[in-house]
Amino acid sequence: MSDSPSLVQGLIARLQAGDAAARNELLAATCDRLRRLTRKMLKGYPGVRRWEQTDDVLQNATLRLCRALEGVTPESARHFFHLAAVQIRRELIDLARHHYGPQGAGAHYASAAGDDSTTPPAHDRPDTSPGPDRLAGWCEFHEHVAALPDSERDVFELIWYQGLSQAEAMQVLDIPERTLQRYWRSARLKLYEACGGELPEM
Repeated sequence: MSDSPSLVQGLIARLQAGDAAARNELLAATCDRLRRLTRKMLKGYPGVRRWEQTDDVLQNATLRLCRALEGVTPESARHFFHLAAVQIRRELIDLARHHYGPQGAGAHYASAAGDDSTTPPAHDRPDTSPGPDRLAGWCEFHEHVAALPDSERDVFELIWYQGLSQAEAMQVLDIPERTLQRYWRSARLKLYEACGGELPEM
């Protein structure tokens, strides 16, 4: 099912008009996008793939979005995409805290990069490897995204989390190309500096 900004806006209009069926259609469209994004995001984090599968992360993020939509009707496609990004970010942060908390399995031994097997490594030890592959760093990255100025965060969420093209993001945000590109560059620079010169794979 297509999940273009124009389709999302049309479904939101139906939802605002009281068409309850539009909520399920909106969730179905978002589920397709979330699956693609989840798979892409996990690909860059071999340490995360040891603990979580795409469909497990997707299911939890979708449940969060379902609960959110029960309490609020999006005002626009921009509002909806932001709401969806918030649910993804919260799920990722909770995963980081779960796996890297005091009792988390990820805090007690390291996985070899790219190792998707379930066989425990030869030497149990904390994962102290640097870079965004480390789940603790993953959590920090998403917290930095949440702290961006609103305009920069909106652009970053649409392009990075939602996978929209720059043209689609311009349509959702109703801003000119030059403004979007300025926000996109500024957001990436701030995140690059906040994360010590490393960003997750796009």
